[in-house]
Amino acid sequence: MKLAIAALVAGSAAAFAPQGTNQASSALSAMPDRLWDTMVDKTERSKAIPFLPRPANLDGSMVGDVGFDPFYLSSIPKDFSGFIQPPQWEEKSNVSTLYWMREAELKHGRVAMMAWFGWLAADGAFGFPLRFPGEMYSVESIPSSYAAHDILVSQGSMGFLLTVAAVLEFCTGAVLVEVAKGESDREAGDYGLDPLSFLKGKSEEEVNRMKLRELKNGRLAMLAFAGVVTQAGLGEATQSFPYL
Repeated sequence: MKLAIAALVAGSAAAFAPQGTNQASSALSAMPDRLWDTMVDKTERSKAIPFLPRPANLDGSMVGDVGFDPFYLSSIPKDFSGFIQPPQWEEKSNVSTLYWMREAELKHGRVAMMAWFGWLAADGAFGFPLRFPGEMYSVESIPSSYAAHDILVSQGSMGFLLTVAAVLEFCTGAVLVEVAKGESDREAGDYGLDPLSFLKGKSEEEVNRMKLRELKNGRLAMLAFAGVVTQAGLGEATQSFPYL
């Protein structure tokens, strides 16, 4: 009796084992390739974060590229030009993820440099408060940069500023559609604005050095502006320069 039961169990196991193995192999081969494999270069480490693999698109060819992208956002395939012009309007290629992010980094860095200077200048950090003329913009009406937002919203001035920003964004965004359509070979962030001719007659190495300076100052300004706003928001005692 025992031998019969053992033979039955062994026969059942032998019958089902090959089928299970084949099913597992088929399921494994049917799995799609991991997106991660296309997002990183497994043969090289990031210069900025040596314990992580290098993002695939950050190969060091762009000015200021040190491989810093811990979330691998630069490796996500996305047609960002669709945010400006829906793809169903007309046929076009796309604006690459890396191009869009460099455009965004430069824009935010430039805005942050002006914002940090403006915040401190309005609070008198450079010897006197730099304000627009008029009683409504005086220190008595707006005691600090921190208080300026809510006061100017109530005055209506921020509505005008929002309109100006919207028009500028609309106008400057058009060139990204041209890039997506292949009608422009413009570099990310390049609006041809050089009124003081800093880049005129310069070699490629010197131009890249200037671009690197702008990038580093912009990155620092983004951190600095976030820091001064956070410090000023800690309480009434820290809302005015030197925010201590």
